[in-house]
Amino acid sequence: MVSKPFTVDLDKPLVFQVGHLEEAYDKWVHQPIVSKNGPRFFANDFCELLTRTKWWVIPLVWLPVVCWLVFTSIKRGLTPTEAASTVVGGIFIWTFLEYFLHRFLFHMKTTSYWGNTLHYLLHGCHHKHPMDALRLVFPPAATAILCVPIWTLFKILSPPPVAPALFGGGLLGYVMYDCTHYYLHHGKPSKGYGQSLKRYHLNHHFKAWSMGFGITSSVWDHVFGTFPAIKVCDKSR
Repeated sequence: MVSKPFTVDLDKPLVFQVGHLEEAYDKWVHQPIVSKNGPRFFANDFCELLTRTKWWVIPLVWLPVVCWLVFTSIKRGLTPTEAASTVVGGIFIWTFLEYFLHRFLFHMKTTSYWGNTLHYLLHGCHHKHPMDALRLVFPPAATAILCVPIWTLFKILSPPPVAPALFGGGLLGYVMYDCTHYYLHHGKPSKGYGQSLKRYHLNHHFKAWSMGFGITSSVWDHVFGTFPAIKVCDKSR
């Protein structure tokens, strides 16, 4: 007797359902539902609350941390000019991390129950419900967890006076990324670079999700050959 494939019930909390899709999860999660009303994730109200974040929380939480990190580097001996150039270097490093994390972590292929569940929480939910405004930016707690290995790497690879400002630049790049990402989904740029970037990113969601991993820029997509073909981009207009 052939068992019926698992079907997700969108009227029930989703997180602990999606794992049952197994190999069918990847196809399911890349069939977007365009609605500003996001789904319920958890039956528990507190857990549900933790999954929802207003976009303005990101700069409110992290910009003071950026300032503190830069000030720490100046106290350790960097001049303001050196600290500023180090921050710029950190922003540049972030552009690569943005691409790398999006391509290899956020778009990893999963088939197991817990793999699917974790992927859905990390990024799959955004592809399934791309217009859910409260689950677009990263909750600060999740960002803090991801920051731990990155900060450790910065401390190991750079001198003590440099590490805080360099990491602060990376964190500033992240804030710019999350705010830009929100704007690309919910803002209405009418012309220029903003309009082009919005079209490019929505193309990633609706036409070519295995290409176009840059959010704030397409530079690394050009470098690593994941810039979508011109005619594919044109279809999203």
